[in-house]
Amino acid sequence: MSSESNFLDVKIMGREYRVACTAEEREALLSAVDLVDNKMREIAQRTKSTIAERVAVMAALNIAHELLSGDSRSGEKSFAEAVDTSDAKRRIGDMGARIDTVLAPQQQLDL
Repeated sequence: MSSESNFLDVKIMGREYRVACTAEEREALLSAVDLVDNKMREIAQRTKSTIAERVAVMAALNIAHELLSGDSRSGEKSFAEAVDTSDAKRRIGDMGARIDTVLAPQQQLDL
C-alpha cells in the first residue's frame, strides 16, 4: 500500500483501489480496509463465491448488521469501541451548557 498526496492505494481481496484520504484519516481507513477485506474473505470462503460484487454486498450487509445489533462476536471492535466518541460527547456537553446559559434568563421571566 502506498500513499500519494491525499490518496491511499489499498488492496481488498487482491484488487487494488485508490481512495481519497487525508493524513489524519489514514489509520482509520487502514482499519476499515482490514475489516472489509477480512469480512469479504470470510464470506467468499464460506459461500464458495468468486463473484466480487456479491461478496462485497454480503460483507456490507454483515458489517451493517453487526454494527446495528452491537454484535462483537466476530472479534472486531464494536462501533462504540472503534469510534472515539469522547470529543463528540464533550462538544455536546458544551452545547448543552451554552443553551442553559442562554435560556436561564428566559426561565426566570417565565416564573
